[in-house]
Amino acid sequence: MKTVETLNEGLKREYRVTITAKDIDARVDDEVKSMAPTVRMPGFRPGKVPPNLIRKMHGPALSADALNKAIDAGVRDLMAKEKLRPALQPAVTLADEYEVGKDAELTVALEVLPIIETPSIDGLKLERLTVPADDSAVMAKIEEFAAQMKRFEEAPKTKKAATGDQVIIDFAGSVDGVAFDGGTGEDMAVEIGSGQLIPGFEDQLVGVKVGDDKVVKVTFPDEYPVETLKGANAEFAVTVKEIKVPADTKIDDEFAKTLGLESLDKLKELMKDQVEQELNGLTRTYMKRKLLDQLAASHDFEVPPSMVEAEFNQIWQQLEQEVAREEDPEAAKAELEKDRDEYRDIAVRRVRLGLLLSEIGQAHGVQVSNQEMQRLIMQAAQQYRPEDRGRFMEYVQQDALAAAQLRAPLYEDKVVDFLFEKAEVTDREVTREEIEAAIEAEDDGGHVHGPGCGHGHDHDHKPAKKPAAKKPAAKKADVAEEAAEAPAKKAPAKKAEAAAEDKPAAKKAAPAKDAEDKPAAKKAPAKKAADKK
Repeated sequence: MKTVETLNEGLKREYRVTITAKDIDARVDDEVKSMAPTVRMPGFRPGKVPPNLIRKMHGPALSADALNKAIDAGVRDLMAKEKLRPALQPAVTLADEYEVGKDAELTVALEVLPIIETPSIDGLKLERLTVPADDSAVMAKIEEFAAQMKRFEEAPKTKKAATGDQVIIDFAGSVDGVAFDGGTGEDMAVEIGSGQLIPGFEDQLVGVKVGDDKVVKVTFPDEYPVETLKGANAEFAVTVKEIKVPADTKIDDEFAKTLGLESLDKLKELMKDQVEQELNGLTRTYMKRKLLDQLAASHDFEVPPSMVEAEFNQIWQQLEQEVAREEDPEAAKAELEKDRDEYRDIAVRRVRLGLLLSEIGQAHGVQVSNQEMQRLIMQAAQQYRPEDRGRFMEYVQQDALAAAQLRAPLYEDKVVDFLFEKAEVTDREVTREEIEAAIEAEDDGGHVHGPGCGHGHDHDHKPAKKPAAKKPAAKKADVAEEAAEAPAKKAPAKKAEAAAEDKPAAKKAAPAKDAEDKPAAKKAPAKKAADKK
């Protein structure tokens, strides 16, 4: 194999590699020898077919396989010989169409990782804000949980429905006097003010009583997922069958027993553990941001453009998903475009911090154990269907890149924990409101949280000018948590078949027009027997 360097510019490298015909032919011979014992041909005993006949039978396939193996080996030898550390997979191309019996010329282009001087970790100073999980915090959590378990009880027949009440209705919808598919339903439970239905529907149920017949007039949103109903004016003939009011939930031993627990004290124990985990998470988030700020301020080096581009694309895709959920997606996207360069700076910062943390970890022997890696793989496999989990685990175990991507967040956390141990840490007790305000202040000062691929995403500076039409990315614990698209509001015009498969809307917004990239619109159930308990 012959190698000639043709480009050495910054972190970019390019080589012309010549793999000789002799090397390729030798690999074909090796392949013929390995397959000879299993080849069968009329007139020959098994394993006795002459090599020249095997070549004649399988020549093109053998040559192609030999060439691919020679290319793989050539690239590995190049990396070792030149001591290259590729940032991403090298791009390998054949200079000309390969002809059997001739040399193969390759072009190998790549970007290498920068040489980073061993980072100094001396002088790190951090403040650890801690919040005690006291009784008031625990009870607040229980009350929040109880509110989520809202139940309704039947109201007197003369009760007029108000916001917050639940109304059980039958309905029949029409457009221009013509009924449309899926526009009828019975015993549907509607909580007034929940935003469950298309705009304007719930508001017109305020003041109705049991037995009332009412015509509800609405206009379907322009972004409604059913093409024939987009922007259509519709009427729904509604019959009110029941009105229910929110029932008071008394937090006592009986409430705990409805959850399968022995007593309120046991519920408090469980909730205290949860509160402590949440508060510890806030403490860690604040500390990690401060730590990464110090590292970013004291280290500056060139980063591979290909890694930055990949990171930027990840950020941008997430932000585009967010603005697609806005009431005016086009305006939000236009505002977002103004900050494209600033978000690219975020990508640079993420990549630099990721490389820096990796260098620190390697320099100080931080490792992810085999046991930890197996646990990661098993946890990730749970996201797949049971019949697919085995294939996923096998894939990760065989694909180094997939394993590295899975390993990266845990490795970053272990490096961060190592740096916490080395830093001079002072403790200060604060309230939950104070630590949330401190994190919020950093958000307002410019941070966006990325999709967790292990490149310092917990602390990234975002543009000072935020897109006016979109919710600031910095307000989210992690952009990845907002990846689920907001489905369309439910309307009585839809049936029940797929309702259970829908994800809850992140905010009150219609989905973007690009319906293929959205989850199915929520469909109003024809019957809600569970709500009639």
